[in-house]
Amino acid sequence: MIDNRKKLAIANFKMTLNMSFEIEKWMETFQKATERLELDKSEIVLCPQSALLSYFVEKINKSGVTFGTQNCFWESKGAFTGENSPVLTKSLGGKYVILGHSERRAYFGETNESINLKIKAALKASLKPVLCIGESGKEKKSDETMYVITKQFNECLAEISLAKMEEIILCYEPVWAISANNPDHLPDSNEVMEVKLLIKKLVMKSYGERVANKVRILYGGSVKGDNVEEVCVSAGMDGALIGGASLLPYDLVKVVKALNN
Repeated sequence: MIDNRKKLAIANFKMTLNMSFEIEKWMETFQKATERLELDKSEIVLCPQSALLSYFVEKINKSGVTFGTQNCFWESKGAFTGENSPVLTKSLGGKYVILGHSERRAYFGETNESINLKIKAALKASLKPVLCIGESGKEKKSDETMYVITKQFNECLAEISLAKMEEIILCYEPVWAISANNPDHLPDSNEVMEVKLLIKKLVMKSYGERVANKVRILYGGSVKGDNVEEVCVSAGMDGALIGGASLLPYDLVKVVKALNN
């Protein structure tokens, strides 16, 4: 089966670019770095802090570059101080939303059940959820990777219909490999491929072969220009969720070029 879908390079800026001069410098560098970049085979998704979304949408106008946020709430509106409405993200020009990131689970107590509610709200607002699933270092050492991935998949995607599943992007994010955790190594292409095959089987079991062939599976965890070949390309992934390297536009472009090839 020939896959003509675009590869995804999703830039998760986390809580960075906090000063106006940092934002302007990043945008200036990004414009230069992408000036001659062809995006016919891939799509760059920029996910800044929610407060910056409309500014990014307004300032960056390049074919193949879309936008998203790093989180949303499970209700579209109401008395929920400090939360981000998926409807607002959509109305400001967002297309994607990252959900279930390990930092949200670790620091804000998000569970598979709450992530499931957020996925449903995002889909209702016509956003494309990017669902992060992955094991911790302790779980990997205990050989629980497959169990953890299966549990997260089943609980985060509970009651998601076949038609809606096609709108979801799945991201294998081994928690122990995230740069913030200072990993001493990354998974090799065989380890990433093994998890990708498991995820494919889980999708096929719940939604059938047609959906399994359509759903995109990304890798996230310390992705950079000098390792993307190993953790993404060689493993046959459909793109990457990029953290720290997204702050360096030329390295981000390096990742995109590798995915294109």
